[in-house]
Formats: sequence, C-alpha cells, structure tokens
Amino acid sequence: MWERIYGYAPPGAILICAILSFVIPVAVYYLNQKLHEYGDPPWKKKDKEGEGS
Repeated sequence: MWERIYGYAPPGAILICAILSFVIPVAVYYLNQKLHEYGDPPWKKKDKEGEGS
C-alpha cells in the first residue's frame, strides 16, 4: 500500500508534508498560548501566577 501512495507523491512533497506535520501543531500551540495570555480574564491570570510558586 505504501509503495502505491509513495509512487504518486514526489519525494520533495513527502518531505514538505512531514515538516509541516510538525510545524503546524507547534505554531497552533504557541498561538493559543498567546491568545490566552491576552484574552484570559483577570481572575484567571491571578490563579496562573500563583501556580508557579
């Protein structure tokens, strides 16, 4: 089965897809962290500051 799929996609496309399969989730994670940093209500920010100590 993999031989058939590999035969349709050029090797460069497979490498690009492999890289994107890592980069996209990491980028979404950091974007989500930034959105929570700016968008969380004040009462939630106070709880997060106390958790680290």
